[in-house]
Amino acid sequence: MDELQSRRAGAVNAILKSDHPAIDDRERAARQKAIDSARASIELEGFTLSHEVEAISRRYIAGELTGDEHVAAIRAAVLGG
Repeated sequence: MDELQSRRAGAVNAILKSDHPAIDDRERAARQKAIDSARASIELEGFTLSHEVEAISRRYIAGELTGDEHVAAIRAAVLGG
């Protein structure tokens, strides 16, 4: 793993260690719909999401991350911090 990948992994791991109360089914469905819409938009532009970004989004949908943490983790995964 090169230095940039190592920094990205460290930044993502720091964000993903949060603990939050469970979300209800309506919130989970709203989050799923938002992620599906964002994914569709990205795919229309000709891009695909990495496995790492998809895993982060699954954690957001499950309620393990807040919206701000989700965005920060995605940024860290893509931009390295």
